[in-house]
Amino acid sequence: MNTAQLEKKINKVFKSGNMQKAVELCKDGLKENPSNADLHIRLGDLYLAWHKDISNSCQYIDEAIAEYRTALETYIDSAELYFKIGQAYFHKGDFDKAVNYLTNSVSKNKKQYVAYYLLAQIYARKARFQEAIDYAVKAKKCRPLGSSAARFLLFYLYELSLYRTGTRRILSKYEFLISVLTFPFDAIALKYIFKTIKNLKFFPSIFKAFCFVQAQRYTEALEIYIETIDKAPGFTLLYNLLGNTYLALGRFEDAVTEFKMSIWLDSLNLDAYKSLCRAYEEQGDLDNALLTYKKILEIAPNLPDVHANIANILYAQGDIKGAIAHFQTAITINPRKNWTSVVNQTLGFVFQENSGDLDAAISSYQSAYLLTPEDMDIYINLGSAFYDKEDIENALAIYRNALELDPTNSRVHCNLGFLHWGRGDLDEAIAEYELAIKYDPNYDIAYNNLGVIKLDDLGRVAEAAELFKKSVEANPNYALAHFNLARAVAVTGNKVEAAKIFQVAQDVNSVTNEMDPQEITDKINELFN
Repeated sequence: MNTAQLEKKINKVFKSGNMQKAVELCKDGLKENPSNADLHIRLGDLYLAWHKDISNSCQYIDEAIAEYRTALETYIDSAELYFKIGQAYFHKGDFDKAVNYLTNSVSKNKKQYVAYYLLAQIYARKARFQEAIDYAVKAKKCRPLGSSAARFLLFYLYELSLYRTGTRRILSKYEFLISVLTFPFDAIALKYIFKTIKNLKFFPSIFKAFCFVQAQRYTEALEIYIETIDKAPGFTLLYNLLGNTYLALGRFEDAVTEFKMSIWLDSLNLDAYKSLCRAYEEQGDLDNALLTYKKILEIAPNLPDVHANIANILYAQGDIKGAIAHFQTAITINPRKNWTSVVNQTLGFVFQENSGDLDAAISSYQSAYLLTPEDMDIYINLGSAFYDKEDIENALAIYRNALELDPTNSRVHCNLGFLHWGRGDLDEAIAEYELAIKYDPNYDIAYNNLGVIKLDDLGRVAEAAELFKKSVEANPNYALAHFNLARAVAVTGNKVEAAKIFQVAQDVNSVTNEMDPQEITDKINELFN
């Protein structure tokens, strides 16, 4: 059989879907003629196609590269062979070698649409967006009416761009439109569509597993996902779904493995990156979560939720300055009012509790108020910041405004009681605490504070003791209320009972750490001295 006849037979077998038989035929031909460069190229093509088959669980990329390199010894200046090797390294994930071969290819033939497109893909995955855009533009110039894939990539890159100017927004929409109109003329785009259609046959299994997940029958869902991955090891979505199921079961290491596999198959898969971050956070591995969030920002710099999540991790790690910077970035780039309001409040809390910058805290709370003036938490936080600043009048004004919005809000009444108490307005303070208790009969803090006024300021010991008892009934883990109840009992002269209650306060406080433990010890010692 001559080379032409063999090639014809190989193509016939290949089209029938029998990849293994096609490879064997090619190998048989090379046994008879080992130096036939064209057969080496054909075998390389077969190995690459077999490697890319979503239903194939084996890896043949190294074999493809070896065959192409053997052929390159004969066709040393072949732009097509440099492209084929570069493409193979691209699918292997060795982007540096892919860039080397692909740039050699386009230097020999500047009309290679697919080579430019792959270079654009590589630089996009490296988060070098301007270079990716440059190569995508070169790709579409090679094939103005058949560059749907390159145009869609340009649309995506313009969307990801940190500097989304008006011009780039227009370009983004233009490229998307032309991409849709020209996809029938682009082989890459058509292959993607056919691959998607091919994947549809797995959706009944995916839907069945999804139903099991909704019913919390995770083990059965796992079996389906794993079985489906065995049939379609290149289907990225399956790894995300399997990873999320592992997360639901608390199998965090397994979840991390699946999300990493999804990213390996598609390094721009933002959903997989975010899920991987969630898995790391569930594990308590904040360092790896932080690194992964930063990788997301390399791909997509203007995701406000990612900046907010980074800020939360940095705050937990004690990097207050870094947390503030990322909260501010999240606020700047986020268009959603409610979400931005929450981030503003969080930023205000960070300023108030950790940096001591009360003016910045007040400014953040005020920004939140402008976005969501109906949010009662903003009034409470803003009033607290004014109080910390010792601006009692503004704090009072804020809380009174809050009561116009919600007259039955127990927290606001409790805070007003505290402010009046601090000013010595006991009647006003008592009235506010009683309203707080009226609107929330289980408000432990209101009971305790009112009890302290009755005990220390008015000397009504019995009333105070009843209030402290109600406080600890509402919250048995409230060490200060136990402490104050013990003080009231001690005033009645029942030292033994007071000592018992002080001991309860000490035990609770060993867990909650809300009081100085020495203060409790001193009170116990005073009873018997």
